[in-house]
Amino acid sequence: MNTFDEMAQLLERGKAKDLTALVEQQLAAGVSPKDILTEGLIKGMSIIGEKFKNNEVFVPEVLIAARAMNMALKVLKPALVNEGVQSIGTVVLCTVKGDLHDIGKNLVKIMMEGVGFNVVDLGVDCGADKIIDAIRRYNADIVGLSSLLTTTMVNMKDIIESIDQAGLRDKVKIMIGGAPVTQQFADEIGADAYTPDAATAAEVAKAYCA
Repeated sequence: MNTFDEMAQLLERGKAKDLTALVEQQLAAGVSPKDILTEGLIKGMSIIGEKFKNNEVFVPEVLIAARAMNMALKVLKPALVNEGVQSIGTVVLCTVKGDLHDIGKNLVKIMMEGVGFNVVDLGVDCGADKIIDAIRRYNADIVGLSSLLTTTMVNMKDIIESIDQAGLRDKVKIMIGGAPVTQQFADEIGADAYTPDAATAAEVAKAYCA
């Protein structure tokens, strides 16, 4: 097993201290921070994402892996900045107005960060004005909208219409998801994509920014 595979495996198993120590060791040895990120950490999160999609692991395992990833990134980020490594894009993410559920959104954030995105998490109960402000402020490439209640799904349509009226619709891809959301609904409201789970959301987003 090479060192990058070892990193991926440690991340997958949630071994935060061991992973962080290995990252520090490899940085000290002169290994490229970008390679550590892409070949080690992102590879590990991709494995977790695929297993999550296939119901081979569940939310607790994803959260443990994400904790290990975040600890390793704290060590790695200064080196990435020095090397000039850029994120692959910026995602503005939120649960829509009237909805306070955030577990699904948080999983999407983990998976998006895991493939290399900068994620701006606006939290829950978000209306159009807050989202439009964030698109402009952070120069977003993608907007991710989550709804867990059928009563708040209609707010996704309102947000998309407001983004269009603000003249930003051509600038961003809009992705939607959540338990009651369907591909048919996405088509009806003019979203660019519907994804059934967090791992797929990250894959689709990455393809948009390729």
